[in-house]
Amino acid sequence: MQLAHTALEWYGISSDKRHALLHTKKESLMREVQEFHAAQQPSQRIATKDRKWAVRIRVYRFLVFSAVMFSLTSLTQAEEARSLVERLGFPKDTRVVILNADDFGMNHGGTAATIQALRAGILTSATVMVPCPWFPMVVQFAKENLWANIGVHTVLTSEWVPYKWGPVLGCGTVPSLCTEEGYFYSDVVGVYMNAKLDEAEREVRAQIDKALKAGIDVTHIDAHMGTMQFARTYHERYIRIAKDYNLPCRIAGPDIMAKFNGLDMIALADSLGVLHPDVLVMDDPEVLENLEEWWKNRLAQVEPGKVTEIYIHCGDESEEMKTTTNSWKRRLLDTQFFSKPETLAYLESLNIVRISYRDLRELQRTGQAPRRSGR
Repeated sequence: MQLAHTALEWYGISSDKRHALLHTKKESLMREVQEFHAAQQPSQRIATKDRKWAVRIRVYRFLVFSAVMFSLTSLTQAEEARSLVERLGFPKDTRVVILNADDFGMNHGGTAATIQALRAGILTSATVMVPCPWFPMVVQFAKENLWANIGVHTVLTSEWVPYKWGPVLGCGTVPSLCTEEGYFYSDVVGVYMNAKLDEAEREVRAQIDKALKAGIDVTHIDAHMGTMQFARTYHERYIRIAKDYNLPCRIAGPDIMAKFNGLDMIALADSLGVLHPDVLVMDDPEVLENLEEWWKNRLAQVEPGKVTEIYIHCGDESEEMKTTTNSWKRRLLDTQFFSKPETLAYLESLNIVRISYRDLRELQRTGQAPRRSGR
């Protein structure tokens, strides 16, 4: 019974921990043997018979334990060799898609439009910008709609000219992240030229902590404007942060990462047990006039047997939206397309299965294919 319990625990831990456990048991056994030989002095031989048998029993138990653990390790390696699609409980050639809305909470128009698209039932996840003014609106929505899958859109930049935000920790705590005016830098280059990596990590963790404390059941993390991912040192911290919170995260697929010598970042995430999509769609249409047709063509290209993430930015045509961002029209059109019943029907005609980052989080935390509700 104890061996079976140990086996179940063994199956749920990382390979590093397994090696450490075997090493510890081996050292314990060696100490027993050394103590036994030390007891073989002429004046001590009378009482060693029982101890000799005790050591033999411990050796036998260790050999049995090692054999069981070797078998379970082989099973675990076979499990890890299965595709992410299969580990999620789907047939291996299933086309699986996560549809995520970025910039949740950035402004009122974008936040309202994201809620509209989520309620339409096509988008499956969204990521909130914790430092932005409309973060409380997202918190209220999350508390009233527990089905919503909301992650943290980690923020280190403030890109719009007339509309700004800064770190949740304040510039006094993370001064290298701030301009003289007290806001984040407007682009990724500004961050890399001025920020201290440790301060960037502290701010990102503070954003996740604030979302959790506010009552959001954080499902994953990604990076606004890619700031936590374009530089290797930042990307490694980003993955390790995801590991520390036991959350999946957005990482571009091998097709993109290979172009930037970043395949080792995927390997790092995999070694730490941090789940991520197989493919990230990052291309854009050349013109907006035929955006709906472009989206249909792009969705038709979703690969079987892989988990693909497609992200959009939602928005409306309010004056606030037009004032705070110059991409309001694209955001509006994306919101309209991913809120239409016809789009859902089209996805179903392509046999695309939609999942959320919550599914990845459950698989990452439990090792089991998630049970799915209607949403």
